[in-house]
Amino acid sequence: MRIEAYSQIQQVYGTSKVNKSAKTQRSGSVSDSLNISSIGKDIQIAKKAVKEAPDVREDVTAPLKKAIQDGTYDVSGEDFADKLLAKLSESL
Repeated sequence: MRIEAYSQIQQVYGTSKVNKSAKTQRSGSVSDSLNISSIGKDIQIAKKAVKEAPDVREDVTAPLKKAIQDGTYDVSGEDFADKLLAKLSESL
């Protein structure tokens, strides 16, 4: 490694360590602050509530699971077709 080549490059660009280490003086003190709006706070509360809520509503799924396990769960073909057509018409 040639150190003298590095010094020649510094001379070409006019840079040196002394110039880079010069500190800038700021007048007065600067401080950062953060203000969260009431809507932002409400959103955070809602996100926390959703995160803490269970993914599955056991009060709805438990009777269905029991009926399936017992073999008593029966779906009418007509009811299924009606709901399928209703969903199709909603998407169009």
